[in-house]
Amino acid sequence: MDTSRSRGRTPKALRTAALAALLTTGALTAAAPDAHAGGARTETPVGTVAGVAESVVRVKVPLPASFGARPAACDWLSYLRYRSTDGPAASADADRVLVAQPGILEGAGAFDSVARNTVTRAAEQGEHIEFWALDRRSNCLEDHTGVDSGDQHTAVDYYYRGKQVNGRTFAGFADNGQLGWMAGLGIRQTVRDQYDLLTTELPDQSLRKRKLLCGGHSLGGVVTGYFATADFDGDPATTADAGYNQCAGYFALDTTVSTSLADLSGSLPGDTDVPDVGLGYGAVQAGLDSGVLPRSLSAPVLLNPETMTLLAIAGVGALQNPGGESDLPAYLPSNTDIEATNRFLFSKDTATFLTGSPSVKDFRLTNQAVLGALLDDNSVPLAFLQSSVGFFDGGPVTDKNFPAANGGSQQPGLFGTRYKAIPAEPHGPLYTWRDYDRVGAPDDPGYRSSDGTPFTEAGEEVTDIQELARSLARQQLDFTEQYFPTKLVTDLELATSPQVRQLVVHPDGLTADPTLTVLAGDGLLAGRFPADLHPVIADGYQHLDVLTAAPVQNDGRPEPVSTNLARFAENPE
Repeated sequence: MDTSRSRGRTPKALRTAALAALLTTGALTAAAPDAHAGGARTETPVGTVAGVAESVVRVKVPLPASFGARPAACDWLSYLRYRSTDGPAASADADRVLVAQPGILEGAGAFDSVARNTVTRAAEQGEHIEFWALDRRSNCLEDHTGVDSGDQHTAVDYYYRGKQVNGRTFAGFADNGQLGWMAGLGIRQTVRDQYDLLTTELPDQSLRKRKLLCGGHSLGGVVTGYFATADFDGDPATTADAGYNQCAGYFALDTTVSTSLADLSGSLPGDTDVPDVGLGYGAVQAGLDSGVLPRSLSAPVLLNPETMTLLAIAGVGALQNPGGESDLPAYLPSNTDIEATNRFLFSKDTATFLTGSPSVKDFRLTNQAVLGALLDDNSVPLAFLQSSVGFFDGGPVTDKNFPAANGGSQQPGLFGTRYKAIPAEPHGPLYTWRDYDRVGAPDDPGYRSSDGTPFTEAGEEVTDIQELARSLARQQLDFTEQYFPTKLVTDLELATSPQVRQLVVHPDGLTADPTLTVLAGDGLLAGRFPADLHPVIADGYQHLDVLTAAPVQNDGRPEPVSTNLARFAENPE
């Protein structure tokens, strides 16, 4: 395992249409006067699997009054706590605690597999560690009632047809007018929330400095960079409160620990509703405060609360009846967002997208195949949503040349590098799903593109589709983030503005502690790995695979991300 000390990086002028130039933030160093008001805490067991106990922890940490009216649930911070059943019950007695910040449009549930795998690997080494998967505060707006029913039809009826579940009726997806309090949820409040949570859960600063490893996935690496360089008591001369003095080390999962978004090029598509308008800090904040600018980031296709809920519902179906024929595409209501998403994800070319024929409803798919089509790297065309969960089976497939064509030079950033495929015969055979560990088996048809290139090979498949379904459908904190604060992205996009620069009080904090950087071999940084960080490369992995990969890989080796995290936890020096 390679570990190195992270090196500070100057923000680069690498911008894509994915992240537009808007910025809003406030000073970080002033502590919120009522940050610890309430002091309530709850911990609810989720379950124990293979010696790893999971619970959801909620700590009451109210927002300052200046945020205005918000749901009562939004005055609580939440995280998923994973620990070995053979280890101590108290977090303070654990050998190490890994604290993970999620990426863009990502919730705590996305860490389910890597958290379990890391705790298990550490236990095999005789270490009892914990893994805390943090949820951003805005996830308080999500309603799990339909998904928690465990029935796909019930979930669809709850979210889209107004039917009650256990006496509860869905209040609807929140619109911009209901999100006024989110106008202040930028990088300042995000790292403040992490600090307040850590100091509440582990009040002894010297213990935090010895035992905590701070890190994250994707955008979580940048959030960790700001946390490391932050001052939390308003006095830069005192450093016990500094972010870097809350951690014994840092870890970065397909990202870097820095205060720049440059390494995350391709992490978001360009049709999100953050306008590319070069506004200054004050103008953007005024736009967010007034509601002229959207307070939650979304796009008309796939990336909005209504359509992201479909990922969890697809997970429910894959758990409920993995090999059964799915009726989800036909059972869903017909509206503009869902229709556009279906066309975007299941059109083989531009003509099919424009005409809508054949549509996903014209194909016979198992529940597993529906989930695979939504998240597999040979199907979904957005790199930051891709995982390597296997491939279509049961019938002929063809090239998916929309929204980008297969072949030629590797497709950069946004669309990923893998050839895309799609079932070829509407009204034909039942398309099943070949899981990651059956790719390359003797009965594998070995599907190829029209140019002769194999769509996939065993070394490129790493995630078990049923584990992915569990992470999507059986977590008390969501895998996805339906209401991502626009202000968090716009703050980071204008990192050079005075209002954001002032948050980096201790720039040497980036290099104050040892850092483990683990990168997906085919992820967002593919082809431009930062050699100065001496990263561990997980070959064949996509951006999400660093979180979702199965504990044992196709070649029999232990999963490398969790293996290296466990080693780093044992000795981060």
